[in-house]
Amino acid sequence: MDTQSLQAFLCVAECSSFSGAAEQLHLTQPAISKRIATLEKQLNTKLFDRIGRHIHLTEAGRALLPEAQRILQDIREARRRIDDLRGSVSGRLSMGISHHIGLHRLPPVLREFSQRYPDVQLDIDFMDSEQAHHRILHGEMDLAVITLSPSQEEHLSFLPVWQDQLTVAVANDHPLSNAGVVTAEMLSQHTALPPGLNTYTGQIIKRLFDEAGLEMNIGMSTNYLETIKVMVSIGLGWSILPQTLLDDSVTALKLKNMQLSRTLGCVHHRNRSLSNASRAFIDLLPNIDHGGVK
Repeated sequence: MDTQSLQAFLCVAECSSFSGAAEQLHLTQPAISKRIATLEKQLNTKLFDRIGRHIHLTEAGRALLPEAQRILQDIREARRRIDDLRGSVSGRLSMGISHHIGLHRLPPVLREFSQRYPDVQLDIDFMDSEQAHHRILHGEMDLAVITLSPSQEEHLSFLPVWQDQLTVAVANDHPLSNAGVVTAEMLSQHTALPPGLNTYTGQIIKRLFDEAGLEMNIGMSTNYLETIKVMVSIGLGWSILPQTLLDDSVTALKLKNMQLSRTLGCVHHRNRSLSNASRAFIDLLPNIDHGGVK
């Protein structure tokens, strides 16, 4: 039973799709199918039921899932410990990074890290903060640099790095563009373009309206803040966006008697020992309180 087949199995199970797993692992779909077929032959059992376009784990597949996760985690941990015994900063560093942070916060850090530690293989996945949080919680990555969850699980270590101020943004010719200061009630009368309300940032906006007992008039929703800013700039609605994202294509408005913000930072699992590469990366992040890093 090889690790590549187990990795393919976990990816298909997570994506519920052979094509999705192929895209995530940067392989062809036939290559994924071959690895699953090899694993099923080795175990002499069927791991997935394929019903039309839908993929479901069989009973055997559900039994294998936690064992496969544990096996791959043990192998990664063994490799990390061997690398650390050498005392060098090398090996593989797997990270989940939110799209916004990857574009606007991390490029200088990544550039400096790659120059200082050329022997580290960076394995970066750009994804929603919530997805990265989930993968860290299940021990599938070393680090994530994301919007930190408002509810912080005891098994995870949260390292705040940036405080991201949020502000209302409208098109320059929007009916509210000359208001200067707005309330949730004023905003409720116009089309909203919030991030997905299942995201950490979307939850901040939803809480604002829930506390005021108001409904948002949602025109569209996407998790990509850069896309939302473009939609705001052409007049499709208002949104609440990070100040770092705003430019002269939109007008920023203040919320009356209120300031909204979100915390961006690094998260890792407390029960997963930090490799030399992980520690070196954390050391390059600005404004980190290193006293809490284990």
